[in-house]
Amino acid sequence: MIRILMTSDIHACIFPCSYATGKEERIGLAKAVHTISRLRDNNTIVIDNGDVLEGSPLSYYHFQNNRNKENPFTQLMNMAGFDFYNLGNHDFNYGEEVLFDHIGKLKMPCITANVLYQGKPLSQPYRILDIDGKRIALFGVTTHFVPHWEKEENIRDMEFPDAFECTKKIVEQIRKKEKTDYIIGVYHGGLEKDARTGEETEVQTSENQGYRMCTEIEGIDVLLCGHQHRPMEGKLNNTVFIQPAHDGRQIAQVEIDENGIRAQLLEVDDIADEKILSYMEAEEAECLKWLDQPLGETAIDLRIADEDDARLHKSQVITFLNKVCEDCSAADISGNALFLHARGFKQQITMRDLVSTYVFPNTLVVKKVTGKILKEYLEKCAEFWDVENGKVIVEKHHDFPTPLHYNYDMLDGVEYVIKASNPVGHRIVKLTRNGTDIREDDVFTLCINNYRAAGGGGFLMLKDAPTIRDIQRNVVEIIADYITKVRVIDFEPVNNIKVEI
Repeated sequence: MIRILMTSDIHACIFPCSYATGKEERIGLAKAVHTISRLRDNNTIVIDNGDVLEGSPLSYYHFQNNRNKENPFTQLMNMAGFDFYNLGNHDFNYGEEVLFDHIGKLKMPCITANVLYQGKPLSQPYRILDIDGKRIALFGVTTHFVPHWEKEENIRDMEFPDAFECTKKIVEQIRKKEKTDYIIGVYHGGLEKDARTGEETEVQTSENQGYRMCTEIEGIDVLLCGHQHRPMEGKLNNTVFIQPAHDGRQIAQVEIDENGIRAQLLEVDDIADEKILSYMEAEEAECLKWLDQPLGETAIDLRIADEDDARLHKSQVITFLNKVCEDCSAADISGNALFLHARGFKQQITMRDLVSTYVFPNTLVVKKVTGKILKEYLEKCAEFWDVENGKVIVEKHHDFPTPLHYNYDMLDGVEYVIKASNPVGHRIVKLTRNGTDIREDDVFTLCINNYRAAGGGGFLMLKDAPTIRDIQRNVVEIIADYITKVRVIDFEPVNNIKVEI
């Protein structure tokens, strides 16, 4: 029997505990490695499917404070004993120097076939493996949407050909030239449609193309997915697909024998690998000390007790984040989302509060927008809501199967009313600035994060708006500096957004 074990979207989560609560959880690379070690035999292929370098307070701390030291996440992957790895979109977040140092020191091959560096592929198109008397072709691709999110200087020498088209060519090449028993794809991307119904589960931007790969490309026996943080397994056409949860919560297992191909999501063991923990112990201790440093305090309540209510009635945490962005950028208007599981700030604010509330490594961009573009932006945000049984609720595709709460921005610098029962595109029924109606030809400066400025989340109206200023500093660093400067956060609450039925 051939066994494939795959992790995906580890996001530098090494220790089995929550940085927000301090409580132990069934997560992290250390527990995933223990599980892999228990299951592995001579007929096992172990693969990581990308997004290793970014995503936890530990990685943020390392690259902010110890960037000149050896990258520990590289050594951890070597210790874990992966056989192959595929690149994820967040592995580009720290730039080409960090990425190529990581790639160069890993003891396993990169299989990402659709990333070009200075015109040349990072990887050969596919690998041929002979396991348990069977001949297997293995290839990897990553979502080609990376340039839509990533800072230009981090990928200046890179190109990202279309993942679907690259996969199609590779599979055709394998079928023509190789006599294989199985073709296995590793894709840092997910399914853009519901596997059971074919219903679209997101805007069809080509960020995720797994459904199309399974249904339109003949010959893929297994497609190992990632990126969406959405556990799934099943079969489409003749392709078995599987995607594990993020942060090392699950391992994707595929078993192949004379009875066929079986895919199963495995919860990681409740035991952590001691070598992994021991290797990171010293830097983890530094990180925890740094996280609990007091930065300042707040005179108003900035805690999040109910996330849905905090979006429906705009928590003052968002008002504060928008004030920080306006202070940093001098923009007329600013917008931020409340990220999933955001904690807000206790009276005494620490770095732990910051990284648990603003969880992405974003920078800021100032855009020049007309009143027309501004309204289109708000109409897109208003798609987050729906009405059911006389109540405003989160629209189902923004809540399930993958929560998309980061795609609901709340703005300061304007006042507006969202009528959630109106048709999509006609929900902003009032839009003013300082009480004056905004006209289509009015012009404003707007401060948003780099993901949104690049059109991320389907906000394409912002992508084409002129860029006035690019603020190349991490948002968490900007917030920390602001709190340190003012020491006490105190302002009159701003309730400028109304969401009604």
